[in-house]
Amino acid sequence: MKNKRIKVFPVVDVFAGPGGLGEGFAAYIDQRGSRRFQNSVSIEKEPFPHQTLLLRHFFRSFENEVPEEYYQYLKGEITREQLYTLFSEQYHEAEQSAHCVELGPKSHDHVRKLISSKLTDDSPWALVGGPPCQAYSLVGRSRMMNDPKFKKDERHFLYREYLRIIADHRPPVFVMENVKGLLSAKVGAEQVIRLIINDLSRPEAALNGGDGNLEYKLYSLASDDRIEQDADPREFLVKAEEFGVPQARHRMFILGIRSDCHAIPAQLVRHEAPSVKQTISHLPKIRSTLSREQDSAERWLDTIAGIESADRGAANGPKETRNVWRQIRTTLNTPMEWPEQTKSHSCRKGQKSNHPALLYMLDDRLTFLTGHEARGHMASDLHRYFFAANFAEVMQRSPTLSDFPESLLPHHRNVIEGREGRMFSDRFRVQLAGSVSTTITSHISKDGHYFIHYDPLQCRSFTVREAARLQTFPDNYKFEGPRTEQYHQVGNAVPPYLASQIAAIVCDVLEQIARR
Repeated sequence: MKNKRIKVFPVVDVFAGPGGLGEGFAAYIDQRGSRRFQNSVSIEKEPFPHQTLLLRHFFRSFENEVPEEYYQYLKGEITREQLYTLFSEQYHEAEQSAHCVELGPKSHDHVRKLISSKLTDDSPWALVGGPPCQAYSLVGRSRMMNDPKFKKDERHFLYREYLRIIADHRPPVFVMENVKGLLSAKVGAEQVIRLIINDLSRPEAALNGGDGNLEYKLYSLASDDRIEQDADPREFLVKAEEFGVPQARHRMFILGIRSDCHAIPAQLVRHEAPSVKQTISHLPKIRSTLSREQDSAERWLDTIAGIESADRGAANGPKETRNVWRQIRTTLNTPMEWPEQTKSHSCRKGQKSNHPALLYMLDDRLTFLTGHEARGHMASDLHRYFFAANFAEVMQRSPTLSDFPESLLPHHRNVIEGREGRMFSDRFRVQLAGSVSTTITSHISKDGHYFIHYDPLQCRSFTVREAARLQTFPDNYKFEGPRTEQYHQVGNAVPPYLASQIAAIVCDVLEQIARR
């Protein structure tokens, strides 16, 4: 029987995406085995991420009694509409918490009323989320810096919508997340991060031309000190791989505590992350498909075997090159291990690792995987992927363009610069088996060149499910929409396992506040 004295804290999640940050809070279980957070309001403007968010709120509405019909939906045995109809009460509850709304001046009054309706008493609660990151990202700025419309791009200032919510509702605690690019982003001569620190410290004054007495103390989640306005903003940087996430994902997290609350937060506890292989190797092996031509397992193998024509001169090349081609020929001569299927919905049981990040993703009731389907690749890219994966197996690093035989190089104008190390020399990147992955980004939705599987026998880029695992999403988490949209959602999300660790810190702060 649930202990009624255990306080469940409301969470308001804005710019929620598919729900990674909110999922971490909803999944957090304290040392007594009690869930401590309720996702009271989640707001996302894009339709497909909102559909994913709505489904997850529906899933969470059952707490520990998720019906078998949910798993039937994952298998495709019933439609989403049928699932929602069967459990109309839970669907209505999810509709009341997961909202498809674009934050901005036009929706401000609606959002204020929406949040106020969920905060019916003086109980402590938390606001989480962050504005869209495109305008802050390093790549995004490099693309748009010469665009005269860039300075007028409203995405620079969407954090002010976050400020308005803080000013309206005065949360005891907030967590704001954004990309590392904030550290170098500027508006005119001013650093964006300095503007944000100043504004978050005094949100009413920031919105009202200096008037307002609402103040927040800002803290890092990875440093022992409170962050003053003149402190190094890099203290806000959280490197996810240092906290058990199998991915080198570096993001800004700002923890704010209202100045009258007198609570001191703990910090995230560093622990080793599992490797890429530990994280995804138990997923069923699948092969890529041939794009732009008829596909079959036999044609696929014949296409890959054609790489031997690129072997010219290898016998007389450096020792490292000879070793790579020797490995390629060895791999080509292992016919019994080549996967034939291009997708797999079956779950492998018996994952051996006891790492908490991997255990976090498991669901003993799950027999069906969503999103584990290989994308198609052109024959030329299959050769590059196959070479790259074999190279990584021998050399224990991903090849640069200078490591590729000329016959395998793409016909792009910047390849020469890449071979000389002047730009994009790692155009094809293998995610090494024994390391954490590089950052899973939304760019994975466009091509897989930066996310090549370490296993040469699979010769492909990561599936949605593999990317989701490296982001620590539970295996029962379904991403709605076309595959491109699913990749985009995964790449933009906060890793739920990291978010759950942040939730533990926020829970402790809210308990300190509740006791006073």
